[in-house]
Amino acid sequence: MQVKLTQEGKNQLEERLEHLTTVGRTEIAKEIQKAREFGDISENAEYDAAKNAQAQMEAEIIDIENKLRHAVIIEEKKGGAEVGMGNKVKLLDVASGKEYEYTIVGTTEANPIDEKRISDESPVGRAVIGKRKGETAIVVTPKGKREYKVVKID
Repeated sequence: MQVKLTQEGKNQLEERLEHLTTVGRTEIAKEIQKAREFGDISENAEYDAAKNAQAQMEAEIIDIENKLRHAVIIEEKKGGAEVGMGNKVKLLDVASGKEYEYTIVGTTEANPIDEKRISDESPVGRAVIGKRKGETAIVVTPKGKREYKVVKID
């Protein structure tokens, strides 16, 4: 199972892993120790909460380690004739006239709302990969088919 990442995405995962395995584990250990001091751990809500937080953090650590183990670094394209991984692309919704700007990344790095980064496996990402400036892509959405024209490739 390959995990497509940009170099930036890989660096972010490595930083998050470093934070969790050093700072995060230390903080959780302190919370567990503090909760134990409240007495009987069988009826101790603070202890249960700390142990649950520890389990969630350890699951995230395992997830990140797995992603990094299977990471394939994608070469970020700057410009180019065709839309590819790492490109920033400006699209025109032909029906509404509204423009959208996205960066095409792997699934792990996708964050369409906050960072305008869409996965190459998303409906829009899949449709525009390989398209040239001026070409249109048909995207099937729950609300029907949408047509997007590639306006710019950065």
